[in-house]
Amino acid sequence: MQQSINTDRFIPVRKSEILEACINHANFSNEQTIRFEKLAQLVISTIHFEYHLLLEELKNNYAPFDPNADTLTVKEYSQKQLSDMQQQFSTTFAQILNAGNFEKVTQQDLNDALTEESLFKVRLEVEFDDFEEVVFYRRGEYEKTELISKYWGLLKQQVTFTNYDKVAVYIKFKNKEYFEKAQRGQLNFEPSSTIIKLFQNVPKADLEMLFPNSEVKMRPIDKAIIGGSALIGGGIMLATKLGASIVLLLAITSYYLGLSNNEVTIGTKELLALGAAAGVLGGFIFKEWSKFKNRKLKFMKALADNLYFKNMDNNAGVFHHLIDSAEEEECKETILAYYFLLKNNEPMTEIELDSLIEDWFKETFDFAIDFEVDDALQKLIRFELVTKLNDKYQANSIDVAHTNMDKKWDNLF
Repeated sequence: MQQSINTDRFIPVRKSEILEACINHANFSNEQTIRFEKLAQLVISTIHFEYHLLLEELKNNYAPFDPNADTLTVKEYSQKQLSDMQQQFSTTFAQILNAGNFEKVTQQDLNDALTEESLFKVRLEVEFDDFEEVVFYRRGEYEKTELISKYWGLLKQQVTFTNYDKVAVYIKFKNKEYFEKAQRGQLNFEPSSTIIKLFQNVPKADLEMLFPNSEVKMRPIDKAIIGGSALIGGGIMLATKLGASIVLLLAITSYYLGLSNNEVTIGTKELLALGAAAGVLGGFIFKEWSKFKNRKLKFMKALADNLYFKNMDNNAGVFHHLIDSAEEEECKETILAYYFLLKNNEPMTEIELDSLIEDWFKETFDFAIDFEVDDALQKLIRFELVTKLNDKYQANSIDVAHTNMDKKWDNLF
């Protein structure tokens, strides 16, 4: 398992394996194991139902802004209703990401991505004025090392870079009036829409490729290569194919400008020579322009290929990924916090519990985490699985906890 650069809140082990590890650590009897597993299932089912309600809320509030909606729009919304729905959606979406232990990408990180050299050697430009709101979230920040080709594959270089395991993108475009005023022409997105995207395995230096309006631009080295090739090819062409025609054109120009008294007669032979020269010159210009376009198309294909394997889901489809992730994290935090309070059999402070779980996780899974103990304790109190005694917390017995969870479950319906 790859360790994060900074200790993350994300718990990179499945909840079923967390539950199994707790049971193995406790040396429960068969009867205690069954009771603990049943309590854990009640916790998991309750959290699942709560997040199902949040999923429905997300879908309802996002519906008017979904560019990929495949259902009819039956209801007419006022501008105020749309604004309220957008605000509610934004708040709930951020809540889900936080519960899934995603971190907000800072403005400095985005600025760094725009200035650092891309790993796949493509220069991109983003028109930030198109957006009304832009928020990036990431989870899992690792140092990764890869072998990349340089100088047309003649040299291999090992590079180390910061890589994000998951990146969620939230972007709201400006309205139609803005794009009409800017005379942007045909757009590949819908004004006023809100797009949600989820990507995996994204280098920090390549965050700009996740913007929906990013454009491929030629790097200085690419311009130099194409320009140098054009100069050399043009020089050779002038020397070998256009020499006679250039001499003829100079003579004609000098005569008509009064710089020379030698009259130049233009016959069929001369016209054919000038026509051939024009054809050669036109062919050369077209060839160099094609080189430029093909190189740009090559970079665009590299960008598309890269995104194809990194894109996990789009718009409303992202909600299911994030809801499932948030559920998993909430369940793992609740099970771990309750288990260690139960196992300790004595009241513990928040700091003591936090330290105990982080040390156990490091020892058991050889991975350091920043356990979100305050969030876990809030859930335990809400589910009445613990009792708070001043600044300490005591786990209720499995039987009492099971009874309280039963009531919670019944009250949901």
